[in-house]
Amino acid sequence: ALPMQHKLLELIDGRLRDAGDDAFEEKRNVRAALVYGMSGGNPMTLLSVLNRPTLSDEDRKLGKGVLAYLHGSTELAQTTLADVDPTAMTPEIGAFLALVKGSVSASGDEATALGYFDSARLLGPGTLVEEAALRRSLAIEASLDKTDRFFLASAQYVRRFLRSPYASQFADSFVTGVLTLHKTLNYPAIDEITAMMDADQRKVIYLRLARRAAIEGLTELSAFAAKRAEDGVPDDRPDARSALYSSLSTLTSENIDQVVAQLRNIDRQQLAESDIRLLEAAEAVVNGVTA
Repeated sequence: ALPMQHKLLELIDGRLRDAGDDAFEEKRNVRAALVYGMSGGNPMTLLSVLNRPTLSDEDRKLGKGVLAYLHGSTELAQTTLADVDPTAMTPEIGAFLALVKGSVSASGDEATALGYFDSARLLGPGTLVEEAALRRSLAIEASLDKTDRFFLASAQYVRRFLRSPYASQFADSFVTGVLTLHKTLNYPAIDEITAMMDADQRKVIYLRLARRAAIEGLTELSAFAAKRAEDGVPDDRPDARSALYSSLSTLTSENIDQVVAQLRNIDRQQLAESDIRLLEAAEAVVNGVTA
């Protein structure tokens, strides 16, 4: 899907650049250019459209706000789009503007940003706009300690967008959110989300969670995730990462000799460089304890 998406963006880019000024006397063509920009299009192409003499002041203002967003000028985008109501516009552009306004509001007013993401989902159901809005709302819901809403949004994403080319970003957001909410979450809620994934996807989530939890000293959560990552793995083919994260979660236990044995049995060849450094750190800890 991604190569096709890139090709389509390339074709649209060429059409917009080659179009004459008279093409942009028609409002739908201007709005199409704005949607193109908010879909990851070339900012320079959008700028060339905004310089056409036939644009209305309203469209030029929208374009300047979108350009500011594309260039990372959050405050300028907020100011320029402040009085724009995405729900008052046609859904095909309103959905994108709601997503943009939610994104630029996220760092300063999380509750407002969440409202815009909800609007984006309502205006663009089944599209990548809804996919992005769901995904971006996870961090805010975790930050605001909205545990139930976080897991509801996660379940909606997994049911509908797990095959999205951006699903790996969801996995990162989900793991980070679980860590943020670790004091209030219940582990069965995590299992309910991962139960809707296939075995490989489920393992990736639990391994990421086990690693992050171990590093942050959340031993109970790390042990839970490491054990779940091992589910379904044959005893004669243990996963080195699961063994490492499981050992990290028990470093401070009284069974230090058992931990030493577990660490020595881990196959370093199965580990990435970053995990080898984790293993060496764990070995340094247990050597200090036993000494």
